[in-house]
Amino acid sequence: MYAEERQQAILRIARDQGRVEVAGLADELNVTSETIRRDLTTLERAGVLRRVHGGAIPVERIGFEPALAARDAVLVEEKERIAKLALAEVPEEGALILDAGTTTIKLAHLLPTDRELTVVVNSPVIATMLGTRTNLNVLLLGGRVRGKTLATVDDWSLRPLADLYVDVAFLGTNGISVERGLTTPDPAEAAVKRAMIRAARRTVLLADHTKLGNDYLARFGELTDLDLFITDTRADNDLVGDIEGAGVRVARA
Repeated sequence: MYAEERQQAILRIARDQGRVEVAGLADELNVTSETIRRDLTTLERAGVLRRVHGGAIPVERIGFEPALAARDAVLVEEKERIAKLALAEVPEEGALILDAGTTTIKLAHLLPTDRELTVVVNSPVIATMLGTRTNLNVLLLGGRVRGKTLATVDDWSLRPLADLYVDVAFLGTNGISVERGLTTPDPAEAAVKRAMIRAARRTVLLADHTKLGNDYLARFGELTDLDLFITDTRADNDLVGDIEGAGVRVARA
């Protein structure tokens, strides 16, 4: 078993059982305890497990949400590949929404310089990045800024979205599953994401493989809300198959 396959197995066990122990995993997977500890460190850096004494707990079980800086430092290559593939969904002209998130930041970096576009964002980070671009009309949604994600939320974000209609919305998520749909830990962010879906002709979800099979507190959409789901090549084949079976078009970068 390759390291990535073993780590996916550890993650599945953790989500099924609620927690994992180093000694038990070493016996079950027939590897050393040191190998398991390295795997748990890798999974914690990916933001899907939280290390505890003797083992680890899946983040969705404890409501843990890594801060933006921590998430931006993991799975960089996968997020860049997802963003490059998403470029094909950017319209030749018109308007788009970029949700706050580390993968959408990668897409913001890649937006073409030869197209006149209106870009609606709920991220001061993305707005600052794009604001000097002469070919872009950047609209920053107001509201309270969440410290964890630096996303603007609440009524000052929701009101403008109710009156907007863009060509495509690029959204991020903390979890995607057939059972629960699209979920995130914070209800206020869920409300903004839900409004973004309603404000767009098409919705494209950008999420790396660690988000598949994950469920969080607040649901903001169903799989049927998606026109396209772009993930990376490390996504679990069975989970991707389940999502495709629900009628979602999936592309892997």
